Amino acid sequence: FCPWKAWYVPCLASLETLQELCRKENLRCKSIGITNRSLKSYEVEYLCDYKVEEGTEYYLVKWKGWPESSNTWEPQKNLNCPLLLQNFLSDKNEYLSRVKEGKALKVRNHVKALKPAVADYIVRKAKQRIALRRWKEELNRKKNHRGMILVENTVDLEGPPLDFYYINEYKPAPGINVINGITTGCECSDCPAEKCCPKEAGFILAYNKRKKLKIQPGLPIYECNSFCRCGPNCPNRIVQKGTQYSLCIFRTNNGRGWGVKTLQKIKTNSFVMEYVGEVITSEEAERRGQLYDNQGNTYLFDLDYDSDEFTVDAARYGNVSHFVNHSCDPNLQVFNVFIDNLDLRLPRIALFSTRTIKAGEELTFDYQMKGSIDLTSDSADGLSPSRKRIRTVCKCGAVCCRGYLN
Repeated sequence: FCPWKAWYVPCLASLETLQELCRKENLRCKSIGITNRSLKSYEVEYLCDYKVEEGTEYYLVKWKGWPESSNTWEPQKNLNCPLLLQNFLSDKNEYLSRVKEGKALKVRNHVKALKPAVADYIVRKAKQRIALRRWKEELNRKKNHRGMILVENTVDLEGPPLDFYYINEYKPAPGINVINGITTGCECSDCPAEKCCPKEAGFILAYNKRKKLKIQPGLPIYECNSFCRCGPNCPNRIVQKGTQYSLCIFRTNNGRGWGVKTLQKIKTNSFVMEYVGEVITSEEAERRGQLYDNQGNTYLFDLDYDSDEFTVDAARYGNVSHFVNHSCDPNLQVFNVFIDNLDLRLPRIALFSTRTIKAGEELTFDYQMKGSIDLTSDSADGLSPSRKRIRTVCKCGAVCCRGYLN
């Protein structure tokens, strides 16, 4: 036991939850904003219920940072929260339209009140809205790229995934080294030159002067690395700069769970995002795959550009690509990328646009890496998620849909 060592454990509770606990126990904690002065402060977090009594409209208020036991009925004239009122009415009307009920109120003892089912839906929707906002804020704190991440669910009451952790790069399992093999870089002052990184590896530069992809699927991308003489504006540094587009994780309305759409126009042959996750051995992937099959998950992605030793598992650890759905007619294509690691067994996986993608359009890639693009290279044909044992029905809706994801 070392008395001078302090142990720090990350707290998974939100600030509001901690504040509620403090107020419930009448405790002060300056670090989370609960002082003598703020102990009695009130701010509307969301509206829970509605009634009309003696001609006066009342709303049941959940106070921010206060436990639900402190909820109070307040006359509408005392409320200064137009957005929350708008959300309340919108959620009420949405529920009524779904269950096809014309009336939301019932009369009892001369009091008009919301039906319990309506009020319950409104509260669940308000809690979901708060949870999704916190998740969006968390994602944007953790990301290290330029583009923003938005979250949207107008379909159901599903909240953030409970067992998903955002990462920006590969998370290698013990014993796997994903930063390996680079000791020197190119000496170019203006890439590409005679001995730039791609040429040293025996390949052509992957990008044109507009920094768009110019190579065919199946060919690798060799970018300049941390030992290269060229600066950050080098035209051969694209994937390593991360996603440049603002994207939205959204709930699909046809049973495909979460999806990703772009909020900006993406031109043809543009880098969109990397596919990251845990890097595990193929043996471990086989073990996990048996479990994932029963859940219908498709997050295992074999790194089989050169061999079949490693797999990326994005089920628990990943970035926005974790939520990108499959399509038999995709608008993204996978490429193997080598930057600070020249180990052919461990390429980075980059997704590039195959055509112009409009703002608001969903992003997809073919989990079999075939689809609308003719892959003639053996290595390109090998770019596929890990083998599946149970056939999963495809819901992409494409004209050329194969019927199954695997």
